[in-house]
Amino acid sequence: MSKGSDKPLSDDDKLIIGAISGVFGIQGWVKVFSETEPRENILNYSPWLIELNKQWQTVKVIRGKKHGKAVIAQLDGVNDRNHAETLKRARIAIYPSQLPQTSESEFYWRDLKGLSVLNQQGFEFGQVVDILETGANDVLVVHNNKDLKDQNEEYLIPYVWQQVILDVNLEQSVIKVDWQPDYLND
Repeated sequence: MSKGSDKPLSDDDKLIIGAISGVFGIQGWVKVFSETEPRENILNYSPWLIELNKQWQTVKVIRGKKHGKAVIAQLDGVNDRNHAETLKRARIAIYPSQLPQTSESEFYWRDLKGLSVLNQQGFEFGQVVDILETGANDVLVVHNNKDLKDQNEEYLIPYVWQQVILDVNLEQSVIKVDWQPDYLND
């Protein structure tokens, strides 16, 4: 494992993709809680950034595999159970540059947060603050930062490409939608 840089990493510099949840065996393998889908995709990223004592360190993943419902991994420089024990509860992150490129109509949720949402008539709903996974389709949670007494403060807009979501322009920080401000947010 290598020490992190002297410059602290901000949340924008990394993506949390899991955590070390325990140890496996006596040769330094660790159990991993993965937030990737499917679970074992966490092994596709190396190096990992792991947070120990509020500092981020870079560690190379030597090998790993799915083990039942869990994921286990062997990390460079972690050769025994005692060392692996010191990593328990450490968060695992990667740099955004490690993510695969998306197609023209695909976006990472992190890229949509903070974008302004406007409809075809030019009404500005506000900015995307969150995205909900509903099963049928994702839903943008948009907060109106303006102090408009007669307007909703929060809009829930379905993320249905080419039906509701007409365009996403990351350079202009705008999402164009076919949606009206008076649609109910039930």
